Amino acid sequence: MRSANIAMSFLAAALMIGCMSTPKQNQPVSEKAEGTMSKEQAGGLAIASPAFSEGARIPKKYTADGENVSPPLKWSSVPTGTRSFALIVDDPDAPAGTWVHWVIFNIPATVIELPEKVPSVNSLPDGAIQGRNDFHEIGFDGPSPPSGTHRYFFKLYALDSMLKLPAGSTKADLLEAMQGHVIAEAHLMGRYSR
Repeated sequence: MRSANIAMSFLAAALMIGCMSTPKQNQPVSEKAEGTMSKEQAGGLAIASPAFSEGARIPKKYTADGENVSPPLKWSSVPTGTRSFALIVDDPDAPAGTWVHWVIFNIPATVIELPEKVPSVNSLPDGAIQGRNDFHEIGFDGPSPPSGTHRYFFKLYALDSMLKLPAGSTKADLLEAMQGHVIAEAHLMGRYSR
């Protein structure tokens, strides 16, 4: 009888663990989960910049204190089934809460890099669409923290679809539209202080 109770306990625990695990595609993209995946969790997707390395200082050129142009970005290990990419750049250390510096989506799956100085236009020649940042502008606006050193996360999402969102959509709009479509995620973090 005791061994039967122990077996039933193990079976119940296994069922509970199985019920708590959900496929990655069905997990919501949340503010808390953004930028927290390792390369292994991201299915190998990786993002980098020739302008700065992970955790390093972002050159002044790519900030509002410099030329205020977007840095060059490249990604690799694109997962099978990717139809588009989306990119969010934000600063979780801003005094008023996370501050969004760039929103761009519907980057075609065939594109594996963004050049330096992406123009601040609604849509790019390849079909990518830019959203509105927290400066209420289309395109990239660089770092210029009021004090201290801030972290800036460049978060790349591989999606299984193109999104039906208009130019000028916000980060919140994009996160909602990406629900259930994220295949993989990767991030690059740079730092900047004035």
